[in-house]
Amino acid sequence: MKLPKSVKLVEVGPRDGLQNEPANVSADIKVQLIDRLSATGLRTIEAGSFVSPKWVPQMADTADVLARIKRRPGVSNPVLVPNLKGYEAARAARADTIAAFTAASETFSKKNINASIAESLERYEAVCAAARADKIPVRGYISTALWCPYEGAIKPESVAGVAGRLHEMGCYEISLGDTIGKGTPGEVRRLIDAVAPRVPRERLAVHFHDTYGQALANVLAALEEGIAVVDSSVAGLGGCPYAPGATGNLASEDVLYMLSGLSIDTGVDLTALVDTGRFISEVLSRNPVSKANMALMRAKSPRS
Repeated sequence: MKLPKSVKLVEVGPRDGLQNEPANVSADIKVQLIDRLSATGLRTIEAGSFVSPKWVPQMADTADVLARIKRRPGVSNPVLVPNLKGYEAARAARADTIAAFTAASETFSKKNINASIAESLERYEAVCAAARADKIPVRGYISTALWCPYEGAIKPESVAGVAGRLHEMGCYEISLGDTIGKGTPGEVRRLIDAVAPRVPRERLAVHFHDTYGQALANVLAALEEGIAVVDSSVAGLGGCPYAPGATGNLASEDVLYMLSGLSIDTGVDLTALVDTGRFISEVLSRNPVSKANMALMRAKSPRS
């Protein structure tokens, strides 16, 4: 299959990234980060989540962040909601898009959200119905779409079943997540081939971690399978607290550098994205977890 001419990058750093960083970041910094990201040309940027602050204290200020970011035309800022209560809070905060999250592994689902897969989908039936009535788009996320830290390899057919349910509920897009970063390109191809009969490829996205160094190869495999939406995190922010040993998300700068080399349009400015990655990395007192960012940083440094 031919590579897509354009790809939509979904920036997950301000939510999925920061909520899994050990240091807490202020609302002021989150607003600056999101505004800087939206200025790079990104059109979908996660802004936070309305889960219990008891479980995810890093996202307790999401309503404040939504109230203060610059709402740019054509840019959406999805927020995660776990249930109807979270949805009502998101709607009150004028969220333009919400996200539903479940898993393809029963054990992971119970450890992550304290609910079985069936229970999580039942919750989202009500959430999606409410969002449909309010004309608020819903994005779906499926964790452990390839491997689970507790159950091992996940059958593609199991993922297809969950994805099909989310699609039937009205999710405009469903992101397939390699939560522990163990997947390989062959597994990605088999997964997409299994899910595609239930969810059109143009409604699928991929979300890879780079624990085994396979993330960019997996993105390329997904592109070759007709997928044109890729989740990534500026500076490689975040990991997964429920996936022991998992490293961070695939860095947005690295994805963009590869896509540029393939002449695939994203509408995103690499220089501005690199600068934004350095900004948040300086806040966190560490280097970007992005090979492209670090390479470009060294290229600009004077020789010693």
